[in-house]
Amino acid sequence: MRVIAGKLRGRPLRAPRGLTTRPTADRAREAIFQILGNLTDLVVLDLYSGTGAMGIEALSRGAARAVFVESDAGALRVLRENLAHLGITGQATVLDTTVERARPRLAKLAPFDLVIADAPWRIAQEAAELVAQQSRGLVSNDGRVLLGHPTASPVDLPESSGLVLADRRKWGGTGMSFYELSSNTALL
Repeated sequence: MRVIAGKLRGRPLRAPRGLTTRPTADRAREAIFQILGNLTDLVVLDLYSGTGAMGIEALSRGAARAVFVESDAGALRVLRENLAHLGITGQATVLDTTVERARPRLAKLAPFDLVIADAPWRIAQEAAELVAQQSRGLVSNDGRVLLGHPTASPVDLPESSGLVLADRRKWGGTGMSFYELSSNTALL
């Protein structure tokens, strides 16, 4: 696993042993960030961050800062090692908590231009619903929300969430749904 593009291109990323963390594959990350385009000066929120690969990729491609939310001790250790090894701890805030409990701390760091929630697939729909409930006040007016899921089980959010589906893509078994606030113009 490595950083795909930007100032950290080609630098290796560590991953914890075992099956508790499923890093997004390099090919999928490359395609996702091609779709997103210019990330210069954006503020990114990486929920269920695991190794931090998604948020780190955003920082490598010009994001100003990233907030990582992770509760698994092994993933947190590796996430912090990755940030230190890459020399980007000054652009990162790591919250050692669950996404459910992070809301008060996130509210102080908001708004976010890009929210990435690539949760463990067994809780993908639950994670999507949690993000939908918390999106107001956390997502900037022109912000985007990415929700990871297995291709066989895409996530769908109710209209009441204030988020509308702008695009849905798949790479092998990995799916990503791109959402935006309903008051925004088209995402892609």
